[in-house]
Amino acid sequence: MLAPVSIRRYLDVERNAKLSRDLDAIFFEASTRKSFDDDAARSVFHERWLGRYLRDDPEFAYLAMTATAELIGYLVGSVDDPLSSGKFADIGYFNTFGDLTPDYPAHLHVNVCADCRGFGVGARLIGAFLEDARRADARGVHVVTSAASDNVRFYKRNGFFEAGRSADDELVFLARKLLS
Repeated sequence: MLAPVSIRRYLDVERNAKLSRDLDAIFFEASTRKSFDDDAARSVFHERWLGRYLRDDPEFAYLAMTATAELIGYLVGSVDDPLSSGKFADIGYFNTFGDLTPDYPAHLHVNVCADCRGFGVGARLIGAFLEDARRADARGVHVVTSAASDNVRFYKRNGFFEAGRSADDELVFLARKLLS
């Protein structure tokens, strides 16, 4: 059984070295990439999938915390269309799904520590993001992940459907409408 968890906005908590270490620990633990050529490559990876969201879109970052302020998960996202905004030009797969991003511009990355998965924490983080994305008038939201990944089932349980696949069938674009 998981202790009570609250979902807090990143901007509403004290941002300090401990929070940064805890975010990084969950980020790298949940990542499918485990090794890097050097510290520079590790930093680029961190910046691409976490750092820029915390810096550029902190209003769309959420933390799952226990009553003792232990971080057990987070979600970072953006409501900007990744193809047209230019902020995500370094992620090539957005070109593959460019016909879908105008209808589903908001996107997110959610990670929960391994011991806390299966208790609804990720769903609650997604719920918080979806509320704010709707308020920001995002038409829809998407995630791109490996078609063979276990997280495809997680996203489908959370209302996402498969809207597209890469030509090699390795990546899947999962989407959810937000506005009619």
